[in-house]
Amino acid sequence: MDKQLLSRTAAAMVARGKGLLAADESSGTCETRFKSINTACTEENRRAYRGLLFTTPGAEQFISGVILFDETIRQKTDDGVLFPAYLAGKEILPGIKVDAGAKNLARCAGEKVTEGLDGLRERLAAYFKLGARFAKWRAVITIGDGIPSHACLYANAHALARYAALCQEASIVPIIEPEVLLDGAHSVERCEEVSEATLRATYAALAAHQVAVEHVILKASMVVSGKNHSRQAGVDEVAERTVRVLKRTVPAAQPGVVFLSGGQSDLAATAHLNAMVAMKGLPWPLTFSYSRALQNPALNTWQGQGANVGAAQRAFHHRAHMNALAAQGKWKPELEKQVA
Repeated sequence: MDKQLLSRTAAAMVARGKGLLAADESSGTCETRFKSINTACTEENRRAYRGLLFTTPGAEQFISGVILFDETIRQKTDDGVLFPAYLAGKEILPGIKVDAGAKNLARCAGEKVTEGLDGLRERLAAYFKLGARFAKWRAVITIGDGIPSHACLYANAHALARYAALCQEASIVPIIEPEVLLDGAHSVERCEEVSEATLRATYAALAAHQVAVEHVILKASMVVSGKNHSRQAGVDEVAERTVRVLKRTVPAAQPGVVFLSGGQSDLAATAHLNAMVAMKGLPWPLTFSYSRALQNPALNTWQGQGANVGAAQRAFHHRAHMNALAAQGKWKPELEKQVA
């Protein structure tokens, strides 16, 4: 374990005014997104689309790292440069998704546990050689009638902790992502309660497995109303509740917190981040690790057509710029009209 490398990597991931691009969608998720633009989900199309994001001129001003999928970390730019090497050349850290997805949790109806620990030590060593300097593992927590259960929270916390320990052993910074889904009709109050319980279980497990929080990045859900609830919490309420949960559960020694967008609209994800960063007395930097909320405009502009690459890159540049401003508390709605 190279503690100096871990410290440098973690600090670079949450550098001021920068955030992470989550480009680690599975082939199945890619297929759903490509269907929305009537584009075949072939390996070449996936490579071309991700390549246009990575090669966007000036993206390195706003993007500190990219979370890659196993397929993508082995692919190349149009010029024949492996994506990890290309990103590193722009001082963008390559990262890798290492979990094997959420599976049904035995005897816990409606709940999931993430798998992928088998062989992880060997896979991490291989990913390090391919250039990955951080990794990501996502757990899925559903709010519903009588759930999440104690068993679900602790099964996922245990897996996150074992994964994080293996990452640190391999000199790879672990991103832990215990995502509380916004799907459902629950209130924002219920989301806050579950979010706090989830993080308490997660950090207890990290401590039990001797994971150094100084070399961990949390990818957190925001405390929002369930998407089918009659009252949708406003921007300031979401910010206040989310920061309260983080202050109650996340050690001050942690290098930073990045947020997932979790199905929010592009603008809502930006506005919520901006409101949280603008709050006083935060013990750690807050920034973004968005997938759809960064990629949607680029994907819809690209439409699978090579002729649209330049316009798609401009759309991606603008969204990255807006979120980079939000990560400094400097975003304003009127700036959205100033497309780069």
